[in-house]
Amino acid sequence: MSTASTPGVMRDAADDPVKTGPSGGPRTRVTGHRTDYLLYVAGKLGGAAVSLFAVLVTSFFLFRIIPGDPVKAMTHGKPTSVEQMATLRRQFGLDLPMWQQFTEYCAKALTGDLGTSYQFHAPVGELITEKLPATLLLTGVAVLIYSTLGLWLGTRSAWHHGGLGDRINTGVALTLWSVPSFWLGLLLIIVFSVGIGPIPGMFPSGGMESGNETGFAYVLDVAHHMVLPVVTLVAVGYAQTLLVMRSSLLDEMGSDYLTTARAKGLRDDLVRRRHAVPNAMLPTVTMVFINLGHVAAGSILVETVFSWPGLGGLFYQALSVPDLPVVQGLFVVFAGAMILMNLLADLLYPLLDPRVGR
Repeated sequence: MSTASTPGVMRDAADDPVKTGPSGGPRTRVTGHRTDYLLYVAGKLGGAAVSLFAVLVTSFFLFRIIPGDPVKAMTHGKPTSVEQMATLRRQFGLDLPMWQQFTEYCAKALTGDLGTSYQFHAPVGELITEKLPATLLLTGVAVLIYSTLGLWLGTRSAWHHGGLGDRINTGVALTLWSVPSFWLGLLLIIVFSVGIGPIPGMFPSGGMESGNETGFAYVLDVAHHMVLPVVTLVAVGYAQTLLVMRSSLLDEMGSDYLTTARAKGLRDDLVRRRHAVPNAMLPTVTMVFINLGHVAAGSILVETVFSWPGLGGLFYQALSVPDLPVVQGLFVVFAGAMILMNLLADLLYPLLDPRVGR
């Protein structure tokens, strides 16, 4: 009797997935999936490395086309001889050939050395470390609020699409998405800081603190200063998240698996939460991780409008000189944060949808 017709042998093969033939069985499929995922990860890591190198190249050459001489800007209004100007250029390496400046810049950047500020005469890394907490506080709170708000409103708008709530949410989101953040910030300052008509000035127009508070009063003071810039960032940011989530969920609304879930007697709320929303999350996950990348970058315009002492204000201040090491360092940090968050989103995709990465 052949082994294929022996019940015991057939039962053993079914019960022990390790026993597979060369044609491919459970072990082959698992190994293949693992290999596919490792190749997927390697490809994404390689792409991130190439993107980071492109950022280094761009940050070096892009800001050198900005009009202005950093040495003349540093010595503006001060009597400076030609010899002193030459000494400063030699001190900051500006007298070297462009290719040599570039190679030294890349070599130092890869070791974490972003150079020394022309304007502040301090390491760029220290300046960024000093300003980073203020930016993380402001944009971190804003991203948390508008991501949660956008996901919730986008889900409800799509699930009840065509209704009054959907039309109002979509109209407000489209309007706010098209509004420049700096213009909205200035408008909020005029209305809620200066005061207009019956509306009194209730919030500070700029800065992070009053400077004379301690303990819990200091926390309340910082929160009071954060209201207007956070509202500005939330108003613009939630609109984009809402529209992306709404569009993704609408694409899933007519799928057969939702009809099957309803036919099994599941409540509409369970169908939405357990089936529709998870399958509509991939584009929104990308949006959320991009928003997390913005936490490091902050918002240059909003921080400038509200005189917030973060990386955005530092970038604007350095760009006006121009302070090339600071501008280049911040550009690398901003772009690096976005590359890292996109990489994390790409690595998360196969966990949300196993079809990705095969």
